[in-house]
Amino acid sequence: MPFLGQDWRSPGWRWIKTEDGWKRCESFSPELEDENSQLNNNISHAVILTDDDEEIYRTEDCEFAAKKRKKDHFRNNTKSQCFYREKWIYVHKESTRERHGYCTLGEAFNRLDFSSAIQDIRRFNYVVKLLQLIAKSQLTSLSGAAQKNYFNILDKIVRKVLEDQHNPRLIKDLLQDLSSTLCILIRGVGKSVLVGNINIWICRLETILTWQQQLKNLQMNKQVNNGLTLSDLPLHMLNNILYRFSDGWDIITLGQVTPTLYMLSEDRQLWKKLCQYHFAEKQFCRHLILSEKGHIDWKLMYFALQKCYPIKEQYGDTLHFCRHCSILFWKDYHLALLLKDTGHPCTANDPDTCFMPVSPQHFIDLFKF
Repeated sequence: MPFLGQDWRSPGWRWIKTEDGWKRCESFSPELEDENSQLNNNISHAVILTDDDEEIYRTEDCEFAAKKRKKDHFRNNTKSQCFYREKWIYVHKESTRERHGYCTLGEAFNRLDFSSAIQDIRRFNYVVKLLQLIAKSQLTSLSGAAQKNYFNILDKIVRKVLEDQHNPRLIKDLLQDLSSTLCILIRGVGKSVLVGNINIWICRLETILTWQQQLKNLQMNKQVNNGLTLSDLPLHMLNNILYRFSDGWDIITLGQVTPTLYMLSEDRQLWKKLCQYHFAEKQFCRHLILSEKGHIDWKLMYFALQKCYPIKEQYGDTLHFCRHCSILFWKDYHLALLLKDTGHPCTANDPDTCFMPVSPQHFIDLFKF
């Protein structure tokens, strides 16, 4: 008979074989104890407010619940989650004579090596966007193990951003969407929309609020460099750099560095090219915005159109799907060049013709039944 853990979709407890028989492996360490002790102190004064200023968790009820939540959070600590090191997974949506069962979003999220992918600068934005889409609509479809994996990877992302100070805006948007979703789901806990104890989810929500505060207080370190700087480049090179950006917020952020970059970032032709790259002409006609001089304000047009239509996504590297093998995989370009490794055990005569890049939304759509 299979062992069922506290979460029926979780792998359950970890067991080790000893001379006296099988014993349960307790994931205890001083670091985890200190973390839970600190969490317990923070919990006793926590109040979570919804958008309507509705109190979900009241201070006067904390004393008993804090002990319960500490226990649940310790047993379900995300740091005890194990990761797969595979870079490919077979995607099958129905049972066949050769294969039984089907692949779920949670299984794919667990099996593919997202933990290592966030360390690759080419894949970082891709993984963050995928986590954001899952937070918006697919969080409840993940299994208990996949949810632990999700928050563990999110913890690594936040730590990475706090250390290297790269892409804080992307993580702020992700945490904002995730906290909004969790507030809605916690209100609907009576409908059994969450896997696991409600105390665990409240702890996770409080952790998200702590991350948001840490990112809000993040101070960018001033780079000390006696060599060539961005301001030393000629105007045509700076202008060329701005034209390489595909995100309007990146252009605005760079324009705040120096007065010269601000002048270049306000160029009408720059914003016109950006609008033409992301949107069709029919969409322009529906949202024309004119300036005081009667000219089209392409900058305002871009942000107005962005609210109504999706923009094109650009990533340094993505997951790939092999149409011949029905396999989803990370393609290692270095191995592909040196060893002619396709990234998965492909049986096609010409594997490269069978590969197609998978956007974050396409990744989620692959597992919709």
